[in-house]
Amino acid sequence: MDAFTAGILQRIENTESDLHRAREAGDLFTMDVEQAELDDLRRLAAEYGVEVGARSA
Repeated sequence: MDAFTAGILQRIENTESDLHRAREAGDLFTMDVEQAELDDLRRLAAEYGVEVGARSA
């Protein structure tokens, strides 16, 4: 696994965790921000052929 792939997968994992915490806290603003970030990261991963897997937030 190259550095780009490892980095984007790590960022996706971190963002999914942040989104989960925001959901648990009922923080709607942070949920929106984290979901937008997650969507962007997944789009970027797809553009570069990085398989994210079945994980979903």
